[in-house]
Amino acid sequence: MTLTASYERCRRLHARYGRSYYLATRLLPRWKRRHVHALYGFARYADEIVDSFTMTADRSRALARLAARVEAGLARAKADDPVLPAFLHTVHSFGIDHGEIGAFLASMRADLSVTRYPTYDDLLGYMAGSAAAIGTMMLPVLEPAPGCEEAARLPARELGLAFQLTNFLRDVREDFARGRVYLPLEDLDKFGVRPEELGGHRTGPALRELLAFEAGRARDHYRVAAGGIGLLAASSRPCVRAAFELYGGILDEIERRGFEVLAGRVRVPRRRKSAVFARQLLASAAAGRAELRVARP
Repeated sequence: MTLTASYERCRRLHARYGRSYYLATRLLPRWKRRHVHALYGFARYADEIVDSFTMTADRSRALARLAARVEAGLARAKADDPVLPAFLHTVHSFGIDHGEIGAFLASMRADLSVTRYPTYDDLLGYMAGSAAAIGTMMLPVLEPAPGCEEAARLPARELGLAFQLTNFLRDVREDFARGRVYLPLEDLDKFGVRPEELGGHRTGPALRELLAFEAGRARDHYRVAAGGIGLLAASSRPCVRAAFELYGGILDEIERRGFEVLAGRVRVPRRRKSAVFARQLLASAAAGRAELRVARP
């Protein structure tokens, strides 16, 4: 597997499984896109080991093998894998924190044994690796403005949390089918919702109130994350704004449907996606021209 082929494999994984974010990455300068694809592709690759409905192999052993290959690759060993060459090349190129990679893999291991989270703090502990760490890993590729590297960390992590919590609200039934409940058990008790209700085909009044409560938490994460967009290089802002609007659009659509998430998968209407992309495309072109003008002298 050549490096070029590995980057292409990651791009295809991103295009297939992360459509909203993949659309947003088209607003990045070409050189940044492949690195974002590599990070997403690796995350999806690991996620498929623990989440795939069709996988019949020993998941724990498969994840352990992947972690061992990652550890060897971080030590500069040659990666014999379709996704890791691109991922490791990106990690080495940008000096991405190895601790964040370890935190991500730890959360993936947790998915093999932990099926419930008693409190929101417990869930945040899981999401620190599964989502916030991805935000931190993406940050060097997206280029914080000079002097803003540290200030941009928290918003990047908060955006990862906002995205994942949005997914949890949308995918309640699908996650339950995998045997997992990502809504905190203390919140289920507070609103009088039994876990088995999450596997139904209609969303009852109590569950709707619970989902509205969790959506408020997601909105809080989005608010903190919004402040970080202006801390990035101008050429990265249209991509992140588009992703922000598209994932936030999922939350808007859930609310518009009255939190009916069990009857069918909630999607952002295509016309709204097109409008977001078109609006940010103009900003992307302007930012690209501005950066090129700086380079010409």
